[in-house]
Amino acid sequence: MRGCSSFGSHCNCTRGQPNTDGIHVTDTQNIQISSSVIGTGDDCISIVSGTQNLQATGITCGPGHGISIGSLGSGNSEAHVSDITVNGATLSGTTNGVRIKTWPGGSGSASNIKFQNIEMHNVKNPIIIDQKYCDGDKPCKSQSRAVQVQNVLYQNIKGTSSSSEAIQLDCSDKFPCQGIVLQDIDIEIGGEKQPKLCATMPK
Repeated sequence: MRGCSSFGSHCNCTRGQPNTDGIHVTDTQNIQISSSVIGTGDDCISIVSGTQNLQATGITCGPGHGISIGSLGSGNSEAHVSDITVNGATLSGTTNGVRIKTWPGGSGSASNIKFQNIEMHNVKNPIIIDQKYCDGDKPCKSQSRAVQVQNVLYQNIKGTSSSSEAIQLDCSDKFPCQGIVLQDIDIEIGGEKQPKLCATMPK
């Protein structure tokens, strides 16, 4: 699909719907999502392989699992996502905030991604890159390939975390994250001014 716009959507899929994404975008180019209120049992917005040039603005998310790119690369598949901007969002009581998740063993890339001007209220995992995503208990089975995550900007993200880890960057040992920028991040944990940072980055 090319050239699609969604304005003023309201989605409430929370009751008895544990695996329901609010808006799911795949194999689509030139997309605009704006002024949307989403509560769900899974991702408020999920952006998966084949998505290019997506703009999401004025998003209200919660409850749910936040705004996710991925999962990408399941079953050793190739996946590509690029030129994604989430600008202006409020997340309340969600499991995650803004997340990129890729499976070990996949290939391809997630690149040129911006998360800007976002408010979070009592979000469990505000900022996550997880290149070791898998079903079941971790650690995942070691793989020789990974989806490359590169050129990601987190800018002006503020609010509160309900867990002790406000930022988690869990990157692949063989295909580490590249070009990750965090700017003007102010996330409080239990009233503390500075967030605790969990960053698993290869040396």
